[in-house]
Amino acid sequence: MGKTRAGRFALRGQRTALLHLETMTQAVDSADSVDPRALEALNRYFGYDSFRPGQSGIVSAILTGHDVLGVMPTGAGKSICYQIPAAILPGVAIVISPLISLMRDQVDALNDVGLPAAFINTTQTPDEQDLVFAQALSGQIKLLYVAPERLETERFRNFAVRVPISLVAVDEAHCVSQWGQDFRSSYLGIGEFIAGLPTRPTVAAFTATATERVRRDIVSILGLHTPSITVTGFDRPNLYFDVISMPRKDKASWVASYIASHPDESGIVYCATRKETEALAESLNSAVAELRAAGGADVSDIGTIAVAYHGGMSADAREKAQRDFVTDRVPVVVATNAFGMGIDKSNVRFVIHHNMPESIEAYYQEAGRAGRDGEPSRCTLLWNESDIVTRRRLLDSDYENERLTPEEQEAVRASKRRLLDAMVGYCRTTDCLHAYMTRYFGETAGAAAKTDGKCVGGCANCEHTFETIDVTDIARAISRCVHDVNQHVGSGKIVKVLRGSKAQDLSYLNPESLPSFGMLDEVPEARIRDVLSQMATDGFLTIAEGRLPIVGFGPRAAETVAPEFHYDIKKIKRADARARRTPDVSTPAVGSYVPDDGDEALFQKLRALRLDIARELGKPPYIVFSDKTLRDMVRVKPITDDQFLAVNGVGESKLKQYGERFLAAIREDSGDEA
Repeated sequence: MGKTRAGRFALRGQRTALLHLETMTQAVDSADSVDPRALEALNRYFGYDSFRPGQSGIVSAILTGHDVLGVMPTGAGKSICYQIPAAILPGVAIVISPLISLMRDQVDALNDVGLPAAFINTTQTPDEQDLVFAQALSGQIKLLYVAPERLETERFRNFAVRVPISLVAVDEAHCVSQWGQDFRSSYLGIGEFIAGLPTRPTVAAFTATATERVRRDIVSILGLHTPSITVTGFDRPNLYFDVISMPRKDKASWVASYIASHPDESGIVYCATRKETEALAESLNSAVAELRAAGGADVSDIGTIAVAYHGGMSADAREKAQRDFVTDRVPVVVATNAFGMGIDKSNVRFVIHHNMPESIEAYYQEAGRAGRDGEPSRCTLLWNESDIVTRRRLLDSDYENERLTPEEQEAVRASKRRLLDAMVGYCRTTDCLHAYMTRYFGETAGAAAKTDGKCVGGCANCEHTFETIDVTDIARAISRCVHDVNQHVGSGKIVKVLRGSKAQDLSYLNPESLPSFGMLDEVPEARIRDVLSQMATDGFLTIAEGRLPIVGFGPRAAETVAPEFHYDIKKIKRADARARRTPDVSTPAVGSYVPDDGDEALFQKLRALRLDIARELGKPPYIVFSDKTLRDMVRVKPITDDQFLAVNGVGESKLKQYGERFLAAIREDSGDEA
């Protein structure tokens, strides 16, 4: 593929995708439409009696030979949507997954429930790969995991034309789009690979983060045929969202205090740079131990609290850090965004961002690694003004892609600036954080579940843990200026007009004749920019995509001229150096499970048993059972095989492997040794 062909192919796809969208259908879940084979397989392998929202429609579509695009939040069960059809359909399903380091866990989990799966990647010798190819050709494997780069090799293509492929499932499908946060050029070859197969299989694409524009890219570039599209909703009501403006020097102590006060929880801390991950992990190991010792805890055998993970580490070091974390040997990983995509660890109870991410898509994916099992978990973002400066500097200096022309690179760079503006808006908004995120992905403001005016999962904004500034007059002036210039200029010129600038590049506007000229001459430029950006994220304004980001009116623009219009933004505190030596980490994940003492003791007993079994087998504990399944065991307290099968998440294979030991532990706890 030529230097810019792939980039132009992707850009051209946005136009042709519009034709596909006209014929797309929306998958609908209905108890009457669920294939009985799918329900039987769901219960047999995974121990569930019914599908989650969105799953059955996707499964039914695949089983009837329809291409699908599933946009489902992390933890909603995307993998079930292709694993169940793979179990039922003849031949093998090819699963395209971006990170080879995660394939082993995914394959182990499937084999653990009785579904034969394997992977092909660079960690294997040629002989090991030949064995997997032979098993797939003889029908012994139902799911084969590969990285997208593997599809370009002659060896794999020769194999692919000889094996009956029933399904190609593309995980993290947003990676195909240059307009998302995680574009990977290797994904551009997937459509060509599918087109080169002797018989075209059903194609299923899945992602947790895709705006409408990215969805169009996925459909076009992968070549999906009139796909059934399911968007299940982006809200994660089991997550508590928290945003805290904090000076950089206070962040490490806040993180240490949080971890020290949650000793039984597993979590991820994201940092912007490799250097920060190593420094923070090192400081946490000493600071957390000191805090726990000060609280009277015995820290003689505390071990390592946090490990670092970033792309600059050796492959062996990264593999060890990841294994220690997913097997619960180390409770916390401090990482760059190189860590996490596709991580199946279900019992991550908190995700803390030490720095502001570059986009809502990135934050949604990274924060969404908390609470994959549906249990209450917390996502906290620590940020300050210098984070914004750093992100903008990195964005302007660090985006090069040899597949794109300079013009295309600038268009992508401009798009990424707007992604960053939306992330800044999340930090500054006074709106419900759940609602802000769902609205960003195209859902209505009411998409986030509410109870008594507050979001179900809980967020810092609904609890009003911040001060606000009245910027009503600034917002009205901005809106007036956008009107005065006929929605024909960008944000920089709007700020100049409002500030009364006489810059040469404004002369064609004859700015002094405009009613809004100089209207905000005493307001700092940064404040005007902040309000304009927030108005765009809140729907009062729009900022066009492309090389010329023109500011126009949004769907809520008329509100700014109504007499009752009022507009607030968050007040950004400049903390006194002497203030708040001990950070407040007390806010709980709203809706947290509160068992009685006996139930909690049994839960901890089952967790310990799970860990013992996992270490005996060399597997991550969540592959044995999730926290959610252990909670259900505590609730049901099964003492027979049939009762054990009634626990959510227990299938036939799990009963055979682990049932006897867990049942014995439950009987012992209840005093029933029979």
